[in-house]
Amino acid sequence: MSRFSERLYRSVKEIWAKSHDHPFLTELRDGTLDTVRFIYYLKQDYVYLIDYAKVFAMGSLKARDLETISKFAELLHSTLNVEMELHRQYAARFGIARDELEQTFPSPTTVAYTKYLLDTAAQGALSDVVAVLLPCMWSYREIGVAYMKIPGALDHPLYREWILMYSSEEFGALTDWCIALMDRLAEGLPERELAQLEERFMVASKLEYMFWDMAYRLEAWPV
Repeated sequence: MSRFSERLYRSVKEIWAKSHDHPFLTELRDGTLDTVRFIYYLKQDYVYLIDYAKVFAMGSLKARDLETISKFAELLHSTLNVEMELHRQYAARFGIARDELEQTFPSPTTVAYTKYLLDTAAQGALSDVVAVLLPCMWSYREIGVAYMKIPGALDHPLYREWILMYSSEEFGALTDWCIALMDRLAEGLPERELAQLEERFMVASKLEYMFWDMAYRLEAWPV
């Protein structure tokens, strides 16, 4: 019998492929992405990660064994002190202080994405928490690993650290742990609940695509 994570991956393969082919990412890979778009992304992703970290905290709250509680705490620490630190370092290159990052007003897409994550985490079981947080980790790892293999992708002085971060063994190990946890939590669940988890995973994946698109368009509130 195939693992549930394989079913999840199949369900979003086309969505992820469109994300990987989005101009924001292809231009980042090629080193041609306009820095205005990248700065916009940094700011929006920073406020996104604040709420994303809260989802890991919810994972610790809903977990029942010490190992899982500890691992979610590690993911929380990694997000706040490794991933977000990379954003702070990037921002400093453009003269953007930490306070300015934290005071970024979230775009409509950022609000929609973080609200979906937090609402699902608050109302659902641990399996629901993992289903909505996993697309971000898993797709970023897939992008990072793919870009590492492309000649010249690490040549850009600004974007190489981004690729190195998400292709790193440390980030990959945390992602693999979450995938394995998703498989364990899915074991023995009725099809109705599995279908709901698949839907949550798919919606989060669609919101990931929308996030890239939002950054490329420099999305703003209409009024």
